Amino acid sequence: MATSSLLLLLISSCIISALLPAASASKTRHFKWEVGYIYASPDCNEKILMGINGQFPGPTIRAKAGDTIHVELKNTLHTEGVVIHWHGIRQFGTPWADGTASISQCAIDPEETFVYRFRVEKAGTYFYHGHYGMQRAAGLYGSLIVDAADGEEEPFRYDGEFNLLLSDWYHQSIYDQMVGLSSNPLRWIGEPQTLLINGRGQYNCSLAAHPVEGSNACRPTSKDCAPVVLRVLPNKTYRLRIASTTSLSSLNLAIGNHKMVVVEADGNHVEPFTVGDIDIYSGESYSVLVTTDQNPSSNYWLSVGVRGRKPKTSPALAIVNYRPNSPSKLPESGPPMAPEWNDYNHSKSFSYRILARRGAPKPPQSADRRIVLLNTQNKIDGYTKWSINNVSLALPPTPYLGSMRYRLKNAFDAGMPPENFPPSYDVMRPPPNPNSTQSSNAYVIRLNSTVDVILQNANALAVNVSEIHPWHLHGHEFWVVGYGDGRFGEKEVARFNLKNPPLRNTVVIFPYGWTAIRFVADNPGVWAFHCHIEPHLHMGMGVIFAEGVEHVGKIPREALTCGMTAKMVMDKHRP
Repeated sequence: MATSSLLLLLISSCIISALLPAASASKTRHFKWEVGYIYASPDCNEKILMGINGQFPGPTIRAKAGDTIHVELKNTLHTEGVVIHWHGIRQFGTPWADGTASISQCAIDPEETFVYRFRVEKAGTYFYHGHYGMQRAAGLYGSLIVDAADGEEEPFRYDGEFNLLLSDWYHQSIYDQMVGLSSNPLRWIGEPQTLLINGRGQYNCSLAAHPVEGSNACRPTSKDCAPVVLRVLPNKTYRLRIASTTSLSSLNLAIGNHKMVVVEADGNHVEPFTVGDIDIYSGESYSVLVTTDQNPSSNYWLSVGVRGRKPKTSPALAIVNYRPNSPSKLPESGPPMAPEWNDYNHSKSFSYRILARRGAPKPPQSADRRIVLLNTQNKIDGYTKWSINNVSLALPPTPYLGSMRYRLKNAFDAGMPPENFPPSYDVMRPPPNPNSTQSSNAYVIRLNSTVDVILQNANALAVNVSEIHPWHLHGHEFWVVGYGDGRFGEKEVARFNLKNPPLRNTVVIFPYGWTAIRFVADNPGVWAFHCHIEPHLHMGMGVIFAEGVEHVGKIPREALTCGMTAKMVMDKHRP
């Protein structure tokens, strides 16, 4: 009898193990990091920047879907706090690990340590970056790659892969930039000096044999700014993981004589389509497949140029090196040229082609609530700001997550921000009254409700100026259900794509246009939704979504050591 029971137990265990291969294979991946200042020469000009463990960009995290990431982060910056945001990771059950200062946690003080521990649910191309002040623009970023779980496969095949983390680079410090953006009159930061690929670029010169106009030929000598080389074999297919962590620039990427097949956007599979170049906005990520089917005796340029702003920055170049050619052999033809910076029809045609792959989850057929967010440039007491529905975001000293979870009074402005703008407002003209106000901009959303957000672009303060704005939502993915020109109208709802809209975490609104997204508020916490252009967020271009905060578990004490929550933590732990 005992033998039979033991045999039955063994058989049951084997069946359970067979049914749960992913769960048994998941791992906790530990990292010990120190954020500090380092000297580096990303574009052959030495500068102090922010690195992790002495590296720029920071170390790449590689994990599998279902794994837990454990990062012990020590702040060794001398005089300022720091946080790290894990861009594209939803943080189910761990909203305090989202890494947003004044929203999900207090900034980590110098010489203090904070543990980020969270689960990565979905395979895809992600990245991480600083989310305090403008620290992303100071070099605080790196890649986060999540592979498919054991026993699962991507719906496309390839022979090898490369990771490309794109960024822009200023010689002016972020402190100079922030003071200028907060000055009256505004001192705008201008265009970046250099574009970087994996933290490398060349300032005021071109690697190409025939340099672009306004540049000189250069031959970098420092390994910090040596060109990126993608070493490939002929007649193979490679996956390029591409992510943009730029501070300001919208970008275009192309490879000489090669087509690209787009297969992933923001960690979600899309219906494959072939392009000669891709536009990528700050906060977005893509995977493309490239087949090395060109003349194997040549190398080829990979070129990254500026879109949406009149370019004053030379393109970034990398070399696609067909082995066994020498990587120092320059391509025979010049680098591919980006489309005209203001060719928005080209940009729109790319964005409109991004659709969910067959079998992807579909959105709810209707929404419980609609929030319309008008993006405008305004003035507050003479200072230039960006506003949403005429309210510019001002973050409080106490993180929203702690103050809402523990119901602290007067920690922020709890008034409900406006959910629309006046029907008489003309989005094609500068605001008739440029004056705006500041507030906490916190929208409280019913848990598990479906929300439509209409992002409405408009004319800025100057006549005939409307800018590109890529918007990123923390803690969620959303369906991009529509785009349009001019002012959004009720008739547009019937035209929403509810059949195969792509799931994203970042989406662009084009000049003088609108973008409609739909999401389910199914993740208890407090989440930022903001323009991913660093100076625009610094100037107030964002809102806060809070949902089901009463369901949030115990928040780590280290996340609540500032503002009104600091006293609460001290009182609770006083002997």
